[in-house]
Amino acid sequence: MARTQGFDRDTVVRAARTLFWTTSYESASIPELEAATGLSRSSIYNAFGSKRGLFDAAVENYLDEVVRPRLQPLKADVVAPEAILDYLRGLHGAFLTLSSMPASNGCLLINAAGAPIARDPQVSRVIADYRTELHDAIARGVRAQPDSRGAAEQSRLADTVTNLVVAAFALARIDSAEAARSIETAVGIVTVAADVVG
Repeated sequence: MARTQGFDRDTVVRAARTLFWTTSYESASIPELEAATGLSRSSIYNAFGSKRGLFDAAVENYLDEVVRPRLQPLKADVVAPEAILDYLRGLHGAFLTLSSMPASNGCLLINAAGAPIARDPQVSRVIADYRTELHDAIARGVRAQPDSRGAAEQSRLADTVTNLVVAAFALARIDSAEAARSIETAVGIVTVAADVVG
């Protein structure tokens, strides 16, 4: 007879996600994961195979519940002209709200990119894919604006905005106000570019 889980997997993964996000994969100890999730070491290993398996589940949950909902308007079949500015202003507000996870902890995946776990090829691929997904969504938002910029200029603008967003997430843990300023710069660039050709 198969053994049934005596816990809610999503709740456990979210709790682990918060711990990994606020500390790091390396710094999150098994006792801390036990305390955060309410599971014993053996239950964590039975359910996820390892600490790394739990981290992988937390990353997938982060993408599905935190990243992709915010990007959804930029990935819609028809992207509204204001979607890119709405996305950036939403991030700006998050960075200015000191109690928010982005303001106090940046981005789980950008944080992982600067940690030893990023040397793992699978984790490295997930981080690279996340950056590509972010860039593609921003590029769609740039292209949705009603202007006459050429493809090359739109591509440069998408690259610049993506890099400013990544920089903001990297800065957030040490200076959320500076992270917010990075997003203000992105808003300014998008707005100026639209005004120039409008």
